[in-house]
Amino acid sequence: AVLSLVLAIGVRAMARRQAVVKALHAVETLGSASVVCSDKTGTLTRNEMTLRRVVLPDGEVDPLADEAVEVLLAGAVANNAVVDPATGSALGDPTEAALAVAASRHVEATAQLVAIDRVLELPFTSERKLMSTVTRQIGSQDQHLFTKGAPDVLLERCSHARLGGQDVPLDPALREHLGRQVDDLSTAAYRTLGVARRRLGVEAGVIDESQERDLVFLGLVGLIDPPRDEVPPAVVEAQRAGIRVIMITGDHPATALRIAADLGIVGPDARVLTGAQLDALSDEELGRLIEDVSVFARVTPAHKLRIVDALQAHDLIVAMTGDGVNDAPALRSADIGVAMGRAGTEVAKEASTMILGDDNFATIIAAVRQGRVIFDNIRKFLRYLLSSNMGEVATVFLGAVLAPVLGLTEASAAGVVVVPLLATQILWINLVTDSAPALALGVDPEIDDVMARPPRPPTRPMLDRAMWGRIVLVGVTMAAVTLAAIDLFLPGGLIEGGDDLATARTAAFSTLVLAQLVNALESRSETRSLGHGLLSNRWLWGALLLGVALQVAVVEVPFLQSAFGTVPLDAVHWAWSVGLALLVAVPVELEKAWRRLRVR
Repeated sequence: AVLSLVLAIGVRAMARRQAVVKALHAVETLGSASVVCSDKTGTLTRNEMTLRRVVLPDGEVDPLADEAVEVLLAGAVANNAVVDPATGSALGDPTEAALAVAASRHVEATAQLVAIDRVLELPFTSERKLMSTVTRQIGSQDQHLFTKGAPDVLLERCSHARLGGQDVPLDPALREHLGRQVDDLSTAAYRTLGVARRRLGVEAGVIDESQERDLVFLGLVGLIDPPRDEVPPAVVEAQRAGIRVIMITGDHPATALRIAADLGIVGPDARVLTGAQLDALSDEELGRLIEDVSVFARVTPAHKLRIVDALQAHDLIVAMTGDGVNDAPALRSADIGVAMGRAGTEVAKEASTMILGDDNFATIIAAVRQGRVIFDNIRKFLRYLLSSNMGEVATVFLGAVLAPVLGLTEASAAGVVVVPLLATQILWINLVTDSAPALALGVDPEIDDVMARPPRPPTRPMLDRAMWGRIVLVGVTMAAVTLAAIDLFLPGGLIEGGDDLATARTAAFSTLVLAQLVNALESRSETRSLGHGLLSNRWLWGALLLGVALQVAVVEVPFLQSAFGTVPLDAVHWAWSVGLALLVAVPVELEKAWRRLRVR
């Protein structure tokens, strides 16, 4: 019940940060993520495209210059975005919106657009990387094809270029010149698109993708999509946590590398792998390269699936983002599929494990942090409950074994062992004293810096050797201080006490309860001292104060005394119980100090 409650509270906390987790079990997986594969547009960047540069085969021109009209017109015609005249903004795909807005600000392009009718569209796909429309002038049957898309793909379909106001053949020298223009824009981090046209005439016949040939290349546009301000710090945080960030984009390799370097994902000389290169690699070759490549360009959704599989083959826990229908296989295959809440399709959301309400990369890293905090909190309450239960078991077992030494024998019947704690007292500890602190530990704020350590290996058990060592250490110490309380007050033991069995047992009972409350404070961290963030969990302090109040009531209230076999304790008894209970912290603090020294 505590586990389910902790996970549910964690999911709610993630949802407040715009990360909607669809299944409770995914929270723990998220905290173990070792690789985050992220789309560039809209996740690492703002998805707010602006056209900044127009480059003709003749050279660069101002986007508002008369010479830019053909390029802007082609970009606006091969387009589905709609400009709102009142606001000047556009609705639609951000890239197309930027092209439409740029054309709307150009007087001549706007005038020509009014006289153009669209006949049909050849839609964009991630495989073709092109989009075309067939148009004609109002009152004319003469048809034209306008195409925009990835420059390298588009140039393969072109036979001529618009140079000096003339359509000139694309010879090798001109192709090389245009290729350099593409590289210059891409290296400067611009999303680069090419535009082209072709006159189809009146009798065009069947119009399909086969008509995207013998095009006249008009020029290039450079669009800028600024990185989100919060992404570079999130990348640094991910890398500090041992999480590798991989950027996946359909952009030109030079654009991808420049943006990835600006975001801090890779260095300026890092290797970029393209979709075409992926296709040429075998799974074994990709498996060797995947360890050194963190930027993938000109990829399709099918490539995403191969990337996920290659990373998982190295036993990495992979988070993959996606928004389209074709991203669904990769989202399902990833350990954590992350769909975009704003731009994502319903198919992508259905296939995912988590949905980002703000489509923001930084939200993924925040969710990873929260996942690690939740995992830590699960370990905290398990450490607390198991060590406390170990203390109870060890107290009863060692009390029976050491009964003659401690004086836990029946005076009227020689050799008959007396139990150190009554069954009702143990039941009280388990049902009342343990429950509230365990729940409070389940919602503990971050004490250890969870992003300062590498991802947890998937094969590492929840209860590892170090945790079992702490459980045994605390359990044995609890038993020792509890039995010490009995020996201190009971006649016939190592220390000759002067009280009866009921008083000694009540003192031991109170010592064990208080020791468990001290253990709750110590269970908050594996390495940090008890005093670190001591007052940060108000729920835990409420549980501790409630536990103390209830224990005092059980000992001092008459009708509860008869129910739990207790007797009133004086100030001396209480002082000894508190002092012995605090001793539980000593070996734990020493063990934590030893761990800190080992880390150094």
